[in-house]
Order: sequence, then structure tokens, then C-alpha cells
Amino acid sequence: IHYRYSPEFDQSVTLQPDGFVALQLAGDLKLQGLTLNQAKAAILEKASERLQDPEITVVLKEFEKPYFTVGGEVTKPGRFELRGPVTALEAIAMAGGFNTASAKHSQVILFRRVGPDLAKTQILDLKAATSPSATEPLADLRPGDMLIVPQNRISKIERLIKIANIGAYIPF
Repeated sequence: IHYRYSPEFDQSVTLQPDGFVALQLAGDLKLQGLTLNQAKAAILEKASERLQDPEITVVLKEFEKPYFTVGGEVTKPGRFELRGPVTALEAIAMAGGFNTASAKHSQVILFRRVGPDLAKTQILDLKAATSPSATEPLADLRPGDMLIVPQNRISKIERLIKIANIGAYIPF
């Protein structure tokens, strides 16, 4: 933040996890969720309490890019940059695709943050979404979304069968 006529108040600030910045001239100010122009207006309003007609320049130096996370039974689980519209199926493709032997395509879990400490879960049937008769398009992911691809039933018990080293018929 650069003050044109009062450079002694210039400072670099970091937006804290609670959404506030500490301004030496104006005190704590919540800027989370504001655009750069909105943040500038909020800082000007607060600075006007102590300065007469302040002029400022606000420059954004760094920001956290929007991302989503894919985990579970995929080839390369991890965090991926959200550069544009991405569906759940495209996100899994970016993570190297399903581990075909162990992934449960019909019950992919989407976690979406709906509050500071609250998330909504949704079960996505990607197996049905890829069928030729699918009519509804997949919704796009949002920043912070997490997809978890669970194991199918066979792969859950497969290791137990290997450990027991027995041949058995298990009906499903």
C-alpha cells in the first residue's frame, strides 16, 4: 500500500487466515473476499478517518491460486490448479485416471466447503455419467473442492484373501 502524499505510512501487508490485515494507519481491516478495487476503497475509507483526502495505490504481490484436490484410488493423487471450468471426471483424468482394478467409479465423494469449518458432501456416480444414456452434465468443481475415489468391495477384501492364502468363492 503506497500513500501518495504520506509515504511514511507505506507498508506491505499480508492477508491473515481470518481475512484481516493490520494497517499501521487504520488498524485492523477485513479484506477477505474483496476485489483489489474494493480493498482499495475500504482502505481509503479507513485512512480518511486520520488523513485528509488520502490517495493510495494498492498492488497485489502474491495470491493463492484456486485449486482442487483429488485423492483415493487414482494414479497420481494430489492438489491441482483450477485454471478454468473442470468437471469431476476431468479432475480425475488430471490425476492420472482411476486405478481401474480398485476404484469405485459409482461412488466418488465430493467435499465442498460451505462455511469456515463446514463442508457439504455429495456422492457422484461417474460410471453413470460416462454412459451413452447420461443426460445430465457434470457440475464444475469450485476452488477448494476435494474428490475422493473410494476402493471397490473386491479390493477391500483382496488383501485379506492374500493374507489368508486360501482359495474361496465369495458371492456378491
